[in-house]
Amino acid sequence: MNTSVSRSARRRTSVAAVVILIVLLAFAVRLVDIQVVRAQEHIDDSLQVGNFVGSDTLYGVRGQIVDDEGQVLASSSVRYALAVDPSLANDVRRIDEAGDLYVESWGHLAERIGGIVDMSGAEIERIAADALESNPDAQYAPVKTGLTTEQYRALLELDAPMITFETEKSRTYPNGAVAGNLVGFTSIDDTPLAGYEMLENACLESTDGVVEYQRSGDAGVRIPGTTTETPAQDGGTLQLTIDTDLSWYLLQMLKEEVETQQAKAGSIMVADIETGEVKAAVDYPTLDPNDPQAADDDFRGAQVFTRSFEPGSTFKAITTATVLDQGAATPLTEVIASGHEQFPNGAVVGDSFQHPAYRYTVNGAMVDSSNVALSKIGELVSDQTRHDYLEKFGVGTPTPIGFTGEQSGVLHPADQWDNQTHYATTFGQAYTVTMPQVVSAYQTLANDGVRKPLHIVDGCTSADGEVTQPELPDDERIVSAEAAEQTVQILENVANEGSVSDMIQVPGYRIAAKTGTAQKTDGNGRYKAGVYFTSLVGIAPADDPQYVVMVSLDEPRRVTSSAATAPAFQKAMTQVLKTYRVMPSEEPFEPLPKFTE
Repeated sequence: MNTSVSRSARRRTSVAAVVILIVLLAFAVRLVDIQVVRAQEHIDDSLQVGNFVGSDTLYGVRGQIVDDEGQVLASSSVRYALAVDPSLANDVRRIDEAGDLYVESWGHLAERIGGIVDMSGAEIERIAADALESNPDAQYAPVKTGLTTEQYRALLELDAPMITFETEKSRTYPNGAVAGNLVGFTSIDDTPLAGYEMLENACLESTDGVVEYQRSGDAGVRIPGTTTETPAQDGGTLQLTIDTDLSWYLLQMLKEEVETQQAKAGSIMVADIETGEVKAAVDYPTLDPNDPQAADDDFRGAQVFTRSFEPGSTFKAITTATVLDQGAATPLTEVIASGHEQFPNGAVVGDSFQHPAYRYTVNGAMVDSSNVALSKIGELVSDQTRHDYLEKFGVGTPTPIGFTGEQSGVLHPADQWDNQTHYATTFGQAYTVTMPQVVSAYQTLANDGVRKPLHIVDGCTSADGEVTQPELPDDERIVSAEAAEQTVQILENVANEGSVSDMIQVPGYRIAAKTGTAQKTDGNGRYKAGVYFTSLVGIAPADDPQYVVMVSLDEPRRVTSSAATAPAFQKAMTQVLKTYRVMPSEEPFEPLPKFTE
């Protein structure tokens, strides 16, 4: 009997032990699942329950836009406005490093706040008390504006529940309207709206950071040692090739010339021949990015890129370069032309002045800017050949600058040219271009026939110092060095013997230049009567080409011919040569014959 009872007791003990072991094993598995397998999930859940996680935003600063010498064209700042909630201006419960709870008095906390914002604790307390006295339900009392990011961060570290902040972001353009058409502008919240502010936003935009920390469930106060920070990322610095000082002068001068010639608008572009850098791209009227609403809608962009026009006589140089490059003529090839002729296909072409049949050289045809003579010179090659050269020189394709709204120009296929277009294309009509395309064509001629891609963006330097430069097309040979040199030589003869030669000379320097007077369409397939788009583009020094300068005026009314642009061109080229300390020409100009014997 005793043996049986003993066995039964041992069996019950074993079963109980197994049950206890199973229970303990289940608890162990569950503990591993909670503390190891699903630990982060439970931590995340716990932090969301009861609002135990606190956070504060760290604001990044939008990057600067600077010119070729680092002069600031656009910059941003972030400032903070501090306020207190009087209803919360009380003692604050804290947790020390050991995890013990203690109380910080409002007076002591006010002293700490004041020490950061250069005020006394008594002043801080008085602000809160005065607000409550005026309104017992007051929850907002401004303390100080214009605080720096360092002060903001120091105030955040106080973990003071009664203080609040407002962010004050500002974007300023210290040079105002100078290069304003290029720089563009942003909205109040830093959204880019125009110009390189928008085009290069990937370089300039900042990324906000955040400070996160845990709060205790009972007291709702920050737990020491739980703070983590994702730093803010400031925007990069965008460097342009633009020369601010030169652009300032050109803008003031252009304003005077537009008003003197009673024109609707005007533009000037300057490019470095060797590098393709655009040193100035000036419009008038233009906009001040500090107050873009003050500008008319038509002038909030950059008309230097968005305006297209028939180039007129400036592109006679391209016809000349084409036939020279093809070996169809030389600068002294004879062409007989009257002031007005009807061609075998029925097309009628006339010059700007009446004259009998002259025995022009190609050079002389360019000097007199004879449409009739250029029509005959252009016929020395096929329509398709001339079309292809116009295309090679950039007509119909936007420049690598790629500015917002930049036009491509219009060049119709050669097989669509009618009898009149067959001739009109030789003297710059029946297709359209932009100012950068004209400047690029002349830069190519001045650079021994090799096109350097025009560009305005020099590079972007990120906040951590990494430099990214723009991807540009490779240099491209368009015409032979001989054809380019001969064309520039002819253009120098134009500058010295043409209709505006006395108005464009720069003492001590040899200039190569060509005027252009383009008729303007009325939008219905006809030209406006007596209304023109005038331009003048030139290279200097002609014997050692370094800069291209182009000036245009839209509908000048005091002088309606291309002579309207001559004074502005002369002033612009003089300033460019002075700004860059270009050495005067050493060899004298040697004229080519204008007529054959």
